[in-house]
Amino acid sequence: MENLIRNVNWQDKNDKLDELLEQATSITVHPMDQGFEAEVVRITIAEQSFVLKIWSKHSKPDIRSQYYLLQVLSERGLSVSKPLGWGINPNGDPVLLTTFDGSPITSVNKKKMTQFARMLRDIHKTDAKEMGDFYLPKFDFIDYFFPGVREHPDVLHALTHVTEVTTIQQDQIIHGDFHLGNILENNDRYTVIDWTNGQLGDARYDFAWSFTLLQIHISDRHAEMFRSAYLAKNSISQEELERFEALACLRWVLLHRYGSVPIGPDTMERAESFIRSNPFLGPFAQDFLYRKI
Repeated sequence: MENLIRNVNWQDKNDKLDELLEQATSITVHPMDQGFEAEVVRITIAEQSFVLKIWSKHSKPDIRSQYYLLQVLSERGLSVSKPLGWGINPNGDPVLLTTFDGSPITSVNKKKMTQFARMLRDIHKTDAKEMGDFYLPKFDFIDYFFPGVREHPDVLHALTHVTEVTTIQQDQIIHGDFHLGNILENNDRYTVIDWTNGQLGDARYDFAWSFTLLQIHISDRHAEMFRSAYLAKNSISQEELERFEALACLRWVLLHRYGSVPIGPDTMERAESFIRSNPFLGPFAQDFLYRKI
């Protein structure tokens, strides 16, 4: 099992990884929940645990960018995993080794929702201009967050309607997929993981995506706790919020059609209610409902 890290062609690494490579004669591997894009395993070396993420599936993101983003954010004291190194394994798959920072969130309350809102706010407040020679990628908003949307004319019609009256700003660090599944808990310490979508983007959209997922998958009450805590120190007009919530919901609809979102007993009912209540999506609600989102 030591080959998991010994045989990697490490492109960038820190001193801690060099120490671990010297001790890597006995590695214990623990299975972890797998994502849509990569294999994830927990490895233990000399009684210390780490997470190895292997992009062995169709997705091949820029892991160098992710490594340096985590490095910069952790150095600034943000609640992210500390990266130890990134490289290419013998199969040609990019890999990333980080600290192990706890277990998935199993319950939520007002205190936690407030903390999560503050964590997202801290990410958005980080000045990208102060990151030295490291530059975050910037992508076309529609192509990145709505892949394949042109094959769904109803979603594209609604998306065009909203984007025509919305100015997308791509000048802030965003996580791109901030939700409870990407937050770990360890003795009241919380860590944001999975920075595959980290980029320069619009913080209003990043927030709206998180809020929309809470609204659809958790509860109105907890979503409102998160929203109130975030907006307490971030001024966003009601109309702006509704536009970006509409964009977030349209992304959710698209991902649902691809089978990429979890569905619970009342998920569809909550999604339908969200669509009907949004003034920018209301006129298109019947089309979505007819297609049984």
